[in-house]
Amino acid sequence: MELSLTGERTLPGIAAENYWFRRHEVAYLATRPWVRGATVLEAGAGEGYGADILARVARRVIAVDYDATACEHAAKAYPALTVARANLGELPFAANSVDVVVNLQVIEHLRDQPRFLAECARVLRPAGTLVLSTPNRLTFSPGLDAPVNPFHTRELSAAELTELLEPHFRVDRMYGVHHRGRLRRLDRRYADVVPPVPAPSGIVAAQFASPPATWHPALRSAVAAVSHRHFTLTEQNIDASLDLFVVAHRK
Repeated sequence: MELSLTGERTLPGIAAENYWFRRHEVAYLATRPWVRGATVLEAGAGEGYGADILARVARRVIAVDYDATACEHAAKAYPALTVARANLGELPFAANSVDVVVNLQVIEHLRDQPRFLAECARVLRPAGTLVLSTPNRLTFSPGLDAPVNPFHTRELSAAELTELLEPHFRVDRMYGVHHRGRLRRLDRRYADVVPPVPAPSGIVAAQFASPPATWHPALRSAVAAVSHRHFTLTEQNIDASLDLFVVAHRK
């Protein structure tokens, strides 16, 4: 079963979506050290490509999503996964039953973020690990009180995310995702592009400035050639980062 691109989630294999897919992929690749040999619950697995990346090093990956079509697709496309359909605010798993909860580029979609994090803490074993990424509100929706993306309910800064996690988790590592190498050069090339919605300047602004069908061939080629290697995670300049990447442990 093929999934269609709606704007709610990214999908692999779509040239015009490749920048966003790789920006998600880099978070999954960075997560691997924390899931090696572990029983992992990915909350909000979507198409399933990320859970499949984790399954290559984890002992077991349970891929959970609310969307029935996405679950059906993931189960067929990625047989290494255990796929379950569930509301992320009511995870159908026993307390203290998993080693790691992974939640990448999902919490910004949830209406009740505190309830979800309480559920993560409940299903984690004592001192279990939560790995979470989310767009940095300060750069993703700069200067705005509400998200531009209609699928986002609340975006977070690093300080806001830390505060949200505090009741149940101790933040051990906070990284920011930044462009590097080729993407930094593209940011300079497209520095003067002004998109119709607030967005980071450069290659992101260039993609938002017009529909993909109207992109100049040079932009189309540049987006299709983006790799996860064109991003980096660093503990420096968190507030200027594109996405936040947090490793926390259950209190």
